[in-house]
Amino acid sequence: MLFGIDRLEEYDKLFRGKRLGLITSPTGIDSQGRTTIELIHKRFGLRALFSPEHGVRGNLAAGETVDSYRDEETDVQVYSLYRENSKRLTEEMLRQVDAVVYDIQDVGTRYYTFLYTLQYALEDCAKAGKSLIILDRPNPLDGATVEGNCLREECRSFVGGYPLCMRYGLTAGEFAAMVNRRERLGSDLHVIPCHGWQRGMQFPDYGTVWVPPSPNIPRFDTALLYPGTCLFEGTCLSEGRGTALPFEVVGAPFLRAEELAGRMNRKGLPGVWFRPVHFIPSASKYSGRMCGGVQIHVTDRKRARPVDVGIHLLSDLRAEYEEFMFLPPEKESGRRFIDLLSGDSALASSVRAPEDILEEYRLESLRFREQTEQYQLYK
Repeated sequence: MLFGIDRLEEYDKLFRGKRLGLITSPTGIDSQGRTTIELIHKRFGLRALFSPEHGVRGNLAAGETVDSYRDEETDVQVYSLYRENSKRLTEEMLRQVDAVVYDIQDVGTRYYTFLYTLQYALEDCAKAGKSLIILDRPNPLDGATVEGNCLREECRSFVGGYPLCMRYGLTAGEFAAMVNRRERLGSDLHVIPCHGWQRGMQFPDYGTVWVPPSPNIPRFDTALLYPGTCLFEGTCLSEGRGTALPFEVVGAPFLRAEELAGRMNRKGLPGVWFRPVHFIPSASKYSGRMCGGVQIHVTDRKRARPVDVGIHLLSDLRAEYEEFMFLPPEKESGRRFIDLLSGDSALASSVRAPEDILEEYRLESLRFREQTEQYQLYK
Protein backbone atom coordinates (compact mmCIF):
# COMPACT_ATOMS: atom_id res chain seq x y z
CA MET A 1 0.00 0.00 0.00
CA LEU A 2 1.38 3.37 -1.07
CA PHE A 3 -0.21 6.65 -0.02
CA GLY A 4 0.02 9.81 -2.08
CA ILE A 5 2.95 11.02 0.02
CA ASP A 6 4.90 7.87 -0.93
CA ARG A 7 4.81 8.93 -4.59
CA LEU A 8 6.53 12.32 -4.41
CA GLU A 9 9.32 11.24 -6.75
CA GLU A 10 6.86 10.17 -9.47
CA TYR A 11 5.09 13.54 -9.30
CA ASP A 12 8.14 15.71 -8.69
CA LYS A 13 7.22 18.18 -11.46
CA LEU A 14 4.03 19.19 -9.64
CA PHE A 15 6.09 20.58 -6.76
CA ARG A 16 9.46 21.60 -8.16
CA GLY A 17 10.08 25.35 -8.32
CA LYS A 18 6.86 26.30 -6.52
CA ARG A 19 6.37 28.10 -3.24
CA LEU A 20 4.50 25.50 -1.22
CA GLY A 21 2.08 25.65 1.67
CA LEU A 22 0.94 22.47 3.43
CA ILE A 23 -2.30 21.55 5.21
CA THR A 24 -1.62 18.49 7.34
CA SER A 25 -1.97 16.83 10.74
CA PRO A 26 -0.22 14.01 12.66
CA THR A 27 -1.80 11.51 10.23
CA GLY A 28 0.32 12.99 7.43
CA ILE A 29 3.01 10.30 7.33
CA ASP A 30 4.38 8.03 4.63
CA SER A 31 4.42 4.22 4.74
CA GLN A 32 7.69 4.34 6.71
CA GLY A 33 6.35 6.73 9.34
CA ARG A 34 8.13 9.87 8.15
CA THR A 35 6.05 13.03 8.38
CA THR A 36 4.78 14.83 5.31
CA ILE A 37 6.09 18.07 6.83
CA GLU A 38 9.61 16.62 7.00
CA LEU A 39 9.53 15.06 3.53
CA ILE A 40 8.22 18.09 1.65
CA HIS A 41 10.27 20.62 3.57
CA LYS A 42 13.48 18.67 2.98
CA ARG A 43 12.81 17.99 -0.70
CA PHE A 44 11.18 21.22 -1.87
CA GLY A 45 11.07 23.67 1.04
CA LEU A 46 7.92 24.93 2.73
CA ARG A 47 6.82 28.57 2.82
CA ALA A 48 3.87 28.01 5.16
CA LEU A 49 1.99 25.43 7.19
CA PHE A 50 -1.80 25.64 7.46
CA SER A 51 -3.34 24.09 10.56
CA PRO A 52 -6.74 22.35 10.70
CA GLU A 53 -8.56 21.59 13.96
CA HIS A 54 -6.17 20.00 16.53
CA GLY A 55 -3.07 21.60 14.93
CA VAL A 56 -0.45 20.32 12.47
CA ARG A 57 1.25 18.44 15.32
CA GLY A 58 -1.97 17.40 17.09
CA ASN A 59 -1.26 19.64 20.06
CA LEU A 60 -4.63 21.43 20.21
CA ALA A 61 -7.80 20.15 21.87
CA ALA A 62 -11.09 19.63 20.04
CA GLY A 63 -12.66 22.99 19.26
CA GLU A 64 -9.62 24.96 20.48
CA THR A 65 -8.97 27.99 18.28
CA VAL A 66 -5.62 29.66 17.61
CA ASP A 67 -4.37 32.28 15.17
CA SER A 68 -0.77 31.70 14.09
CA TYR A 69 2.55 30.48 15.49
CA ARG A 70 5.88 29.06 14.34
CA ASP A 71 6.44 25.32 14.04
CA GLU A 72 9.19 24.39 16.51
CA GLU A 73 10.65 21.63 14.31
CA THR A 74 10.98 23.56 11.04
CA ASP A 75 10.62 27.21 12.08
CA VAL A 76 7.98 27.52 9.33
CA GLN A 77 5.09 29.89 10.05
CA VAL A 78 1.85 28.08 10.90
CA TYR A 79 -1.43 29.76 9.99
CA SER A 80 -4.60 28.45 11.61
CA LEU A 81 -7.55 27.34 9.50
CA TYR A 82 -9.54 26.88 12.70
CA ARG A 83 -9.72 30.47 13.92
CA GLU A 84 -12.55 31.80 16.05
CA ASN A 85 -13.83 34.08 13.30
CA SER A 86 -12.93 32.09 10.18
CA LYS A 87 -11.95 28.66 8.86
CA ARG A 88 -10.66 30.03 5.53
CA LEU A 89 -7.39 30.62 3.73
CA THR A 90 -7.04 34.39 3.47
CA GLU A 91 -5.66 36.37 0.55
CA GLU A 92 -2.65 37.26 2.69
CA MET A 93 -1.89 33.59 3.37
CA LEU A 94 -2.26 32.61 -0.27
CA ARG A 95 -0.03 35.44 -1.54
CA GLN A 96 2.91 33.60 0.04
CA VAL A 97 2.45 30.39 -1.97
CA ASP A 98 1.95 29.13 -5.51
CA ALA A 99 0.38 25.84 -4.47
CA VAL A 100 -1.30 24.38 -1.41
CA VAL A 101 -0.67 20.71 -0.58
CA TYR A 102 -3.20 18.70 1.44
CA ASP A 103 -2.38 15.50 3.33
CA ILE A 104 -4.72 14.40 6.13
CA GLN A 105 -6.21 11.00 6.91
CA ASP A 106 -9.94 11.50 7.15
CA VAL A 107 -12.36 9.12 8.91
CA GLY A 108 -14.99 8.73 6.19
CA THR A 109 -17.79 10.42 8.14
CA ARG A 110 -19.68 13.56 7.18
CA TYR A 111 -19.37 15.22 10.61
CA TYR A 112 -15.56 15.33 10.63
CA THR A 113 -14.21 18.85 10.11
CA PHE A 114 -11.09 18.04 8.07
CA LEU A 115 -13.23 17.44 5.00
CA TYR A 116 -14.55 21.01 5.08
CA THR A 117 -11.07 22.41 5.65
CA LEU A 118 -10.32 20.71 2.31
CA GLN A 119 -13.50 22.04 0.70
CA TYR A 120 -12.72 25.60 1.80
CA ALA A 121 -9.13 25.24 0.56
CA LEU A 122 -10.45 24.09 -2.81
CA GLU A 123 -12.76 27.10 -3.05
CA ASP A 124 -10.17 29.59 -1.79
CA CYS A 125 -7.40 28.31 -4.08
CA ALA A 126 -9.74 28.43 -7.08
CA LYS A 127 -10.65 32.03 -6.28
CA ALA A 128 -7.00 33.04 -5.85
CA GLY A 129 -5.71 31.15 -8.90
CA LYS A 130 -3.54 28.82 -6.79
CA SER A 131 -2.96 25.12 -7.39
CA LEU A 132 -4.23 22.53 -4.90
CA ILE A 133 -2.36 19.23 -4.68
CA ILE A 134 -3.96 16.40 -2.71
CA LEU A 135 -1.77 13.58 -1.45
CA ASP A 136 -4.58 11.06 -1.37
CA ARG A 137 -5.25 8.45 1.31
CA PRO A 138 -7.80 5.62 1.37
CA ASN A 139 -11.13 6.02 3.11
CA PRO A 140 -10.46 3.96 6.26
CA LEU A 141 -14.06 2.70 6.51
CA ASP A 142 -13.84 1.45 2.87
CA GLY A 143 -14.92 3.00 -0.40
CA ALA A 144 -17.83 0.67 -1.11
CA THR A 145 -20.24 1.10 1.81
CA VAL A 146 -22.46 4.18 1.97
CA GLU A 147 -24.82 4.78 4.89
CA GLY A 148 -27.25 7.38 6.14
CA ASN A 149 -29.11 10.33 4.74
CA CYS A 150 -27.81 13.23 2.68
CA LEU A 151 -27.33 16.59 4.36
CA ARG A 152 -30.15 19.09 3.80
CA GLU A 153 -29.21 22.60 2.70
CA GLU A 154 -30.65 24.27 5.81
CA CYS A 155 -28.41 22.10 8.02
CA ARG A 156 -25.08 23.12 6.50
CA SER A 157 -22.35 23.94 9.02
CA PHE A 158 -18.70 23.11 9.68
CA VAL A 159 -19.80 19.64 10.85
CA GLY A 160 -21.69 19.18 7.60
CA GLY A 161 -20.57 21.47 4.83
CA TYR A 162 -21.62 19.50 1.76
CA PRO A 163 -24.58 17.23 0.85
CA LEU A 164 -22.88 13.93 1.66
CA CYS A 165 -24.22 10.80 3.32
CA MET A 166 -23.18 10.15 6.92
CA ARG A 167 -20.76 7.46 5.72
CA TYR A 168 -19.90 8.59 2.22
CA GLY A 169 -17.42 6.06 0.80
CA LEU A 170 -15.05 8.50 -0.97
CA THR A 171 -11.40 9.46 -0.51
CA ALA A 172 -10.38 13.07 0.04
CA GLY A 173 -9.18 13.25 -3.57
CA GLU A 174 -12.45 11.88 -4.91
CA PHE A 175 -14.45 14.27 -2.75
CA ALA A 176 -12.44 17.26 -3.98
CA ALA A 177 -12.77 16.20 -7.63
CA MET A 178 -16.53 15.88 -7.15
CA VAL A 179 -16.90 19.30 -5.54
CA ASN A 180 -14.67 20.95 -8.13
CA ARG A 181 -16.73 19.58 -10.99
CA ARG A 182 -20.20 19.86 -9.46
CA GLU A 183 -19.71 23.41 -8.23
CA ARG A 184 -17.80 24.45 -11.37
CA LEU A 185 -14.99 25.93 -9.29
CA GLY A 186 -12.36 25.62 -12.00
CA SER A 187 -9.66 24.84 -9.45
CA ASP A 188 -6.23 23.76 -10.70
CA LEU A 189 -6.65 20.51 -8.77
CA HIS A 190 -4.15 17.64 -8.80
CA VAL A 191 -4.72 14.35 -6.96
CA ILE A 192 -1.73 12.08 -6.37
CA PRO A 193 -3.47 8.73 -5.96
CA CYS A 194 -2.74 5.84 -3.64
CA HIS A 195 -1.43 2.58 -5.04
CA GLY A 196 -2.70 -0.83 -3.98
CA TRP A 197 -6.03 0.23 -2.43
CA GLN A 198 -9.27 -1.42 -3.48
CA ARG A 199 -12.66 -0.01 -2.55
CA GLY A 200 -13.65 -2.88 -0.27
CA MET A 201 -10.55 -2.51 1.91
CA GLN A 202 -10.75 -1.08 5.43
CA PHE A 203 -7.86 0.32 7.43
CA PRO A 204 -6.89 -2.98 9.17
CA ASP A 205 -6.38 -4.48 5.69
CA TYR A 206 -3.50 -2.08 4.94
CA GLY A 207 -1.02 -3.60 7.38
CA THR A 208 0.02 -0.24 8.81
CA VAL A 209 -0.37 1.54 12.15
CA TRP A 210 -3.40 3.61 13.14
CA VAL A 211 -2.47 7.20 13.90
CA PRO A 212 -5.38 8.87 15.73
CA PRO A 213 -6.82 11.56 13.41
CA SER A 214 -7.84 13.42 16.57
CA PRO A 215 -7.62 12.70 20.31
CA ASN A 216 -11.12 11.23 20.46
CA ILE A 217 -10.64 8.76 17.58
CA PRO A 218 -7.90 6.64 19.19
CA ARG A 219 -8.63 3.34 17.40
CA PHE A 220 -10.02 2.08 14.12
CA ASP A 221 -13.06 0.64 15.93
CA THR A 222 -13.79 4.16 17.20
CA ALA A 223 -13.74 5.49 13.65
CA LEU A 224 -15.97 2.66 12.46
CA LEU A 225 -18.61 3.36 15.12
CA TYR A 226 -18.35 7.15 14.81
CA PRO A 227 -20.94 7.58 11.98
CA GLY A 228 -23.59 6.35 14.43
CA THR A 229 -22.39 7.33 17.87
CA CYS A 230 -21.41 10.90 17.00
CA LEU A 231 -25.15 11.65 16.89
CA PHE A 232 -25.18 11.47 20.68
CA GLU A 233 -23.16 14.70 20.81
CA GLY A 234 -26.48 16.38 20.05
CA THR A 235 -28.20 14.80 23.05
CA CYS A 236 -27.99 14.91 26.84
CA LEU A 237 -26.14 11.57 26.81
CA SER A 238 -22.38 11.17 27.18
CA GLU A 239 -20.77 9.96 23.97
CA GLY A 240 -17.72 8.88 25.97
CA ARG A 241 -15.66 12.07 25.82
CA GLY A 242 -13.49 12.18 28.91
CA THR A 243 -13.13 8.38 28.96
CA ALA A 244 -10.71 5.92 27.36
CA LEU A 245 -13.46 4.86 24.93
CA PRO A 246 -14.90 7.97 23.25
CA PHE A 247 -17.67 7.16 20.75
CA GLU A 248 -17.54 3.50 21.81
CA VAL A 249 -19.48 4.02 25.04
CA VAL A 250 -22.76 5.87 25.46
CA GLY A 251 -24.32 6.57 28.84
CA ALA A 252 -25.83 8.85 31.47
CA PRO A 253 -26.45 8.75 35.22
CA PHE A 254 -30.10 7.78 34.69
CA LEU A 255 -29.48 4.80 32.36
CA ARG A 256 -29.88 1.20 33.54
CA ALA A 257 -26.94 -0.48 31.86
CA GLU A 258 -27.97 -4.16 32.00
CA GLU A 259 -31.49 -3.50 30.73
CA LEU A 260 -30.24 -1.31 27.89
CA ALA A 261 -27.62 -3.84 26.77
CA GLY A 262 -30.20 -6.63 26.84
CA ARG A 263 -32.69 -4.71 24.71
CA MET A 264 -30.02 -3.72 22.17
CA ASN A 265 -28.58 -7.23 21.86
CA ARG A 266 -32.05 -8.67 21.25
CA LYS A 267 -32.28 -6.50 18.12
CA GLY A 268 -29.62 -8.71 16.51
CA LEU A 269 -27.78 -5.89 14.76
CA PRO A 270 -24.99 -7.43 12.64
CA GLY A 271 -21.33 -7.05 13.53
CA VAL A 272 -21.75 -5.54 17.01
CA TRP A 273 -22.35 -6.61 20.62
CA PHE A 274 -23.54 -4.36 23.45
CA ARG A 275 -21.94 -4.77 26.88
CA PRO A 276 -23.32 -3.04 29.99
CA VAL A 277 -20.79 -0.60 31.44
CA HIS A 278 -20.43 2.01 34.16
CA PHE A 279 -18.00 4.89 33.73
CA ILE A 280 -17.10 8.31 35.14
CA PRO A 281 -16.11 10.88 32.48
CA SER A 282 -13.18 13.10 33.46
CA ALA A 283 -14.38 15.87 31.13
CA SER A 284 -17.35 16.97 29.01
CA LYS A 285 -20.88 15.79 29.90
CA TYR A 286 -21.36 14.38 33.41
CA SER A 287 -17.74 15.02 34.33
CA GLY A 288 -17.03 13.33 37.66
CA ARG A 289 -20.38 11.54 37.79
CA MET A 290 -21.10 7.82 37.48
CA CYS A 291 -22.87 6.91 34.25
CA GLY A 292 -24.55 3.70 33.24
CA GLY A 293 -24.63 2.72 29.60
CA VAL A 294 -23.25 0.39 26.97
CA GLN A 295 -19.97 -0.23 25.24
CA ILE A 296 -20.43 -1.16 21.59
CA HIS A 297 -17.99 -3.90 20.62
CA VAL A 298 -17.29 -4.50 16.93
CA THR A 299 -17.42 -8.27 16.35
CA ASP A 300 -17.40 -8.17 12.54
CA ARG A 301 -16.08 -4.93 11.04
CA LYS A 302 -17.24 -5.81 7.50
CA ARG A 303 -20.84 -6.46 8.54
CA ALA A 304 -21.20 -3.69 11.12
CA ARG A 305 -23.44 -0.81 10.05
CA PRO A 306 -22.76 2.03 12.48
CA VAL A 307 -25.56 4.34 11.32
CA ASP A 308 -28.07 1.54 11.97
CA VAL A 309 -26.51 1.09 15.42
CA GLY A 310 -26.77 4.80 16.21
CA ILE A 311 -30.38 5.16 15.07
CA HIS A 312 -31.58 2.04 16.90
CA LEU A 313 -29.81 3.08 20.11
CA LEU A 314 -31.10 6.65 19.87
CA SER A 315 -34.66 5.45 19.26
CA ASP A 316 -34.53 3.04 22.20
CA LEU A 317 -33.27 5.65 24.65
CA ARG A 318 -35.76 8.23 23.43
CA ALA A 319 -38.63 5.77 23.99
CA GLU A 320 -37.50 4.30 27.32
CA TYR A 321 -36.29 7.33 29.31
CA GLU A 322 -38.27 10.47 30.04
CA GLU A 323 -34.96 12.11 31.06
CA PHE A 324 -33.69 11.81 27.50
CA MET A 325 -33.51 15.10 25.62
CA PHE A 326 -31.85 16.71 22.63
CA LEU A 327 -29.63 19.66 23.45
CA PRO A 328 -31.39 23.03 23.06
CA PRO A 329 -30.68 25.30 20.09
CA GLU A 330 -27.37 27.16 20.12
CA LYS A 331 -27.76 30.78 21.20
CA GLU A 332 -25.91 32.33 18.26
CA SER A 333 -27.33 30.28 15.39
CA GLY A 334 -30.67 29.21 16.86
CA ARG A 335 -30.06 25.73 15.44
CA ARG A 336 -29.96 22.43 17.33
CA PHE A 337 -26.69 20.53 17.18
CA ILE A 338 -28.55 17.27 16.52
CA ASP A 339 -29.98 18.82 13.34
CA LEU A 340 -26.51 19.84 12.16
CA LEU A 341 -25.17 16.34 12.82
CA SER A 342 -28.12 14.37 11.47
CA GLY A 343 -28.36 16.73 8.52
CA ASP A 344 -32.13 16.91 8.79
CA SER A 345 -34.39 18.40 11.48
CA ALA A 346 -36.83 15.52 11.02
CA LEU A 347 -34.80 13.09 13.17
CA ALA A 348 -35.38 15.12 16.34
CA SER A 349 -38.68 16.75 15.41
CA SER A 350 -40.69 13.62 14.74
CA VAL A 351 -41.00 10.24 16.43
CA ARG A 352 -40.69 7.40 13.92
CA ALA A 353 -39.77 3.75 14.15
CA PRO A 354 -36.03 3.21 13.56
CA GLU A 355 -36.86 0.83 10.70
CA ASP A 356 -38.74 3.61 8.88
CA ILE A 357 -35.90 6.08 9.38
CA LEU A 358 -33.30 3.59 8.15
CA GLU A 359 -35.32 2.61 5.09
CA GLU A 360 -35.43 6.27 4.09
CA TYR A 361 -31.69 6.50 4.71
CA ARG A 362 -31.06 3.35 2.67
CA LEU A 363 -32.78 4.80 -0.40
CA GLU A 364 -30.85 8.07 -0.07
CA SER A 365 -27.51 6.29 0.31
CA LEU A 366 -28.20 4.13 -2.76
CA ARG A 367 -28.87 7.23 -4.85
CA PHE A 368 -25.77 8.94 -3.48
CA ARG A 369 -23.55 5.96 -4.29
CA GLU A 370 -24.88 5.83 -7.86
CA GLN A 371 -24.36 9.57 -8.34
CA THR A 372 -20.78 9.52 -7.06
CA GLU A 373 -19.47 6.51 -9.01
CA GLN A 374 -18.29 8.81 -11.80
CA TYR A 375 -15.82 10.49 -9.41
CA GLN A 376 -14.18 7.27 -8.18
CA LEU A 377 -10.42 7.04 -8.81
CA TYR A 378 -10.10 3.46 -7.52
CA LYS A 379 -11.89 0.22 -8.35
